[in-house]
Order: sequence, then structure tokens, then C-alpha cells
Amino acid sequence: MTKIYIVRHGETDWNCEGRLQGGTNTSLNQRGKQQAMACRSYFENKACNAMYTSSLDRASQTAAIINETLQLPFYTLKEFAERTFGVAEGMTYEERIKNYPDKIYPNQESIEDLKQRISKGLQTIQHQYPEGKVILVTHGAVIHTLFTMVKNSSIYPQSDLLSNGGVSLIYNKDGNWWLDNYNEIQHLKDI
Repeated sequence: MTKIYIVRHGETDWNCEGRLQGGTNTSLNQRGKQQAMACRSYFENKACNAMYTSSLDRASQTAAIINETLQLPFYTLKEFAERTFGVAEGMTYEERIKNYPDKIYPNQESIEDLKQRISKGLQTIQHQYPEGKVILVTHGAVIHTLFTMVKNSSIYPQSDLLSNGGVSLIYNKDGNWWLDNYNEIQHLKDI
């Protein structure tokens, strides 16, 4: 049975400003680095087999900090990069609502395309570690979309905020993905 610990990347300045990051390459701020260090402590006794990350800096920086002491095999998968939001990237929530109240942004990646690449990434992980426990550092829209695929419903709408540095767990049993733990944040309490 494949188990995947899913970590939302640490905080960035754009997170603090409420700006939509999407495919824009932003870096962790100081708090984001502290969140990544807290995640590192969280995983110290989990006996994981590998570390996977999105290709975007905020995720790969989080993964690198987590992996400093774990020293797991490290893989970058573009399939887990954040959804691109076209012209809305860099806009605040207020700017997006004012300009695009329907939340349909020109040149944004479709949900169908996002689901296809997430599925491909999950297949890659399951093929490489069919009986393993791995860590995947990725992004909010990817995680929300993944959870709708896991549960085959829209139980986890975008309004359910995922914390930066929050950890969730999914597992594959008999060809189906199941959610075991959602947005665990106890390890972040002192940040």
C-alpha cells in the first residue's frame, strides 16, 4: 500500500499579501522556512522512503529543508506544480473579485488538465514506491483538486483553507486513493 504525506509548501510573502501565486515562482519567507523546519521535526520518526516536490521554488525549498536531516531520495515532479491562473497571478483576492467575479481567469489551466497531470504524478509515485511511504510537497490548488479526486466528490471546496506547512495523508488500497488525515497542523503551533 502506497502512503503519501502531502505537505503544503511554507509561507511566502505573496501568501501574506493574499496574492494568487499559481505558476509564478516565489520563495519562502522567514516564517515559511520555520514552517518547513517544523515539518522536518514532524517527519523525523515517520520512516519515509522518498521525498517528492513540485518544481516551483516555494515547494522545493520546503522539501529541501524537510530533507536536510532525513536524507531521502529526492524527486522533482512537474505534475505537482501549482495550477496556473493566467492573468490573475499576482492579483489580490479583492482585485480578482473586482475584475473576475466568476473566478474564470483568461489563460488559466483547466481543472481537467490539472486532474490529468495530478493522476500522472500519483501513478509515478505508486509505481516507484508501491509499498512505500513518501512525502510530497506541493500547493493549495493541487491539494484541493487531489482531494476531490481521492474522495470522488467536491467535499473539500477551495474555501477550506489549507495551512502552509499543513500535512495530510492519503493511501492507495486496492487501486483506490483514500484520505486518512487532513491538514494536520499541531507541529506548527509554536510558529
